[in-house]
Parts: sequence; structure tokens; C-alpha cells
Amino acid sequence: MKSPTAVRTQRWLAHGLLALLKLVQHLPLGVQAALGLGLGRLLHALAGSRRKVALRNVELCMPELDAAARRALVRQHFGWLGRSLLERGLLWHAPPERLKRLIHIEGDVGLAERSGRPVMWLMPHFVGLDVAGASTQLFQQRQVASIYQAQSNPVFDQAMREGRLRFGLGQLFSRHETALPLVRAIKRGAVFGNLPDMDFGTRDAAFVPFFGVPAATLLAPARMARSLGMLVQPVVAELLPGGQGYRVRYLPPWDDFPGDDDEAATLRMNQWIEAEIRRNPAQYLWVHRRFKSRPASAPSLY
Repeated sequence: MKSPTAVRTQRWLAHGLLALLKLVQHLPLGVQAALGLGLGRLLHALAGSRRKVALRNVELCMPELDAAARRALVRQHFGWLGRSLLERGLLWHAPPERLKRLIHIEGDVGLAERSGRPVMWLMPHFVGLDVAGASTQLFQQRQVASIYQAQSNPVFDQAMREGRLRFGLGQLFSRHETALPLVRAIKRGAVFGNLPDMDFGTRDAAFVPFFGVPAATLLAPARMARSLGMLVQPVVAELLPGGQGYRVRYLPPWDDFPGDDDEAATLRMNQWIEAEIRRNPAQYLWVHRRFKSRPASAPSLY
């Protein structure tokens, strides 16, 4: 247990960092981008454990790259990661009109508003994920429900919740709750923003290949889509260079998902995510331990 002094210091630092983010968001995006890249270089130098995780993930997923190419990709990744962290101040505080000018939408963002069926957005963990979340509330009018992982620092946790809910269309459900409140929200008309590509253990999951490596992958997207008759639409966000803003692609829906086989549907989902990663490898969240869970008797990959 942390001492009261350590807790107070942690809260003070968190308030200071959040105040800095709120101040920096007033700068032109090109300036913020340059500062974010600098932050990324600093994180790459200091965050040794996360750098090692990223290098290992890239080694597992892209074995065709030699060691120098893997290191270069991870350095690029940390630059984009630094930008995504710094620019959360913009996403959490900038006026909606400014964000609408910076976020460039491709595809059918209004599909969920017109659909007679419940809709699930598949939103993998690229560094622009918060941009995708903001776009779901800025460019369409349906309520958006998503599952939320509480932050260990209560000050950051509150700031993240407030930032993600500030447009009035979002609903966040704790990962530690049952699925019933989420299902009720979907039945009332909310779109489900589903983040399907993290390792949450083996409960309700199967070891499905991800870049050829068995990865604990939740079966819930397939099961929920089937039980609720959902239309599944993939959504991918990316940060554009400098001050160009962001791109969010609302891709054509998968009318035939999930079919009758949960694991086959989950494999299809993983293969789609793989294709998107190859399209923009430096912006995928490589610092997550995607292969933390292992099949019985298999050695750790980290």
C-alpha cells in the first residue's frame, strides 16, 4: 500500500500533467505533433520494459523484418504513441467545431443511424483509437456504448471518463461488470464500440491465430453479434503527419458475420486486424502484451 505522501504526490503530478495537456491543446496541431514526437522519443529512451514488449511483438508478428527494421519500426511507433498521448488534451478539451475540421471521415459514418438492426463497431487498438471514439459522437447522433478499463490513478481515470463522455452521446461500462447493462443499452438503441484485440485472459476466449501466433481472443464479438442480430462495421483511425489532422475510416459492414462458428468468425476478425496493421504498422499499439496468455504448458513469450 502506498503511503499518504506518495498518494498525494501522485495526485499532484497527475493534476499537473492534465493541466499541461489542457494548455498545450491551444497550440496549432503541427506544433503539438512536433512536441508529441519529442515525447515519443523520450518514452522510447526511458520506457525500457514497454520498448522490449513492442520489439518482441514485432518480432513475433513480422518475422520477415530484420533486427534493424524492427528497431526502426518501434522507434516510429513510440513517436506516434507520444503524439497520441499529448493530443488527448485536444480531444478532451478542444471545441467540437475545431475537432470536426481536424477529423477527416471516410466511408459511411451514418450507417448506424439508418440501420434497423443493432450495430457493432469493431475498433482495434491503433494509437488513434481516441480519435475514432470522438468521431462516433461528433459525426452521428446515436448513443455509443463501450467497455472501459479503469485507470489505476483516480485523477487520470476521472479525466479520461470526462473527456470521452463530454459530447453527451457516450456510455461507459466497466470491464468488471456483467454484460447485462451493456446489452440493455444496445437493445435501447446504442451502438456498441467494441475493442476486440487485447489479451484479457482465457475466460470466454479462445487461442486464435494472430499473425500465426496463438492469441487469447474474446469470443464475445461473435456471440453478441449472433444473439442480438447485429450488423458489424469495422472502424479504423489514424494520425496524419504534422498538422494534417486525423483520418477515420468507416468500412463496409460485414453482413455475413459471424456465421455459425465462433472461432472461425474470431479468426476472420483477427485476419482483418492483421491486414490493417500491415497497412499502417507503426500506429498499432505494440506496447500491449498481446500474447501474455498462453496455452497450457506453453512457455511465456515475454
